[in-house]
Amino acid sequence: MISKNLTAASTKPIILGVLKQGKSYGYLIIKKIKELSGGNMEWSDGMLYPVLHRLEKEKLIKSEWMISDDSRPRKYYEITELGKEALSVEKAQWTKVNSVLDQIWSVEPSN
Repeated sequence: MISKNLTAASTKPIILGVLKQGKSYGYLIIKKIKELSGGNMEWSDGMLYPVLHRLEKEKLIKSEWMISDDSRPRKYYEITELGKEALSVEKAQWTKVNSVLDQIWSVEPSN
């Protein structure tokens, strides 16, 4: 399992990345993240929805209620243009962090 701190730090780029692939609703976002992480990231409704609401308030995503095939209304989320720009910034930052970690982990200890 991935630590709660790392999971919390990565919620914004992960959600924006999932929504860049297309509209989705809460349960499917949670399912997709679990699938992509090989089960190492298990998000709950209580964790996801506050982040979705914050991203919507920041205008990085937007939502609309839609009726699905089974006539059950679901709130679908979609990334906005501003959200795509934010995702690009997030990606650049995470790439830099990953690069530093790769460099640190590849250095042999000097004894």
